[in-house]
Amino acid sequence: MGSDITADLRGALHPLKKEHNPHFSEKEFREFLKNFLNLKGEKLSKLALKLLILTFVRSVELRGARWSEFDFEKKEWRIPAKRMKMKEQHIVHLSKQTIAVLEEVKKISLEDNLLFPNKYNQSKIMNIATLCALLKYNGYQGKITTHGFRATASTILNENGFKPDVIERQLAHCEHNEVRRAYNHAQYLPERREMMDWWGNYVEKLEGK
Repeated sequence: MGSDITADLRGALHPLKKEHNPHFSEKEFREFLKNFLNLKGEKLSKLALKLLILTFVRSVELRGARWSEFDFEKKEWRIPAKRMKMKEQHIVHLSKQTIAVLEEVKKISLEDNLLFPNKYNQSKIMNIATLCALLKYNGYQGKITTHGFRATASTILNENGFKPDVIERQLAHCEHNEVRRAYNHAQYLPERREMMDWWGNYVEKLEGK
């Protein structure tokens, strides 16, 4: 029998560890939301963070949001495929709480189309460092990330009985079947509307309003 050529490699190679973004437990999330109004930072940055919580989209999708993507009559935010990680259009139902935050953004955003322009160059989108700094300066570095709010929402929604497929679709996670990908931007839309309204009410309740 030949010798085992892998013998000398045993112990030399280590499996890659998947890095998880820090996220809140329900208790930590409640405490964070109760303190939200007291967070130190610019109002537009705080409104961006609030929308990130209410919509649990990816940070870059939120920071690149344009008013032309919103239909307030249909209560929909349609993020075009070119701005999505998976390169397919994504629909976000607008809860009443989300619409209220958007109305606040309208009052103070200085750019005609971008909701969250860069502080130093109004034609560019807000830098991710702006939101990271907001969390850091309020003592949350290492406790939560912008991406961690997606994990927080997913965990809580699963624990409250929402279907995993509905949650995953709203998170716009990867669909491996190319045929399904062509049509799934609207998949589970009635259930997703119901879920996003529930989530808006849930966040509002945790805030103590």
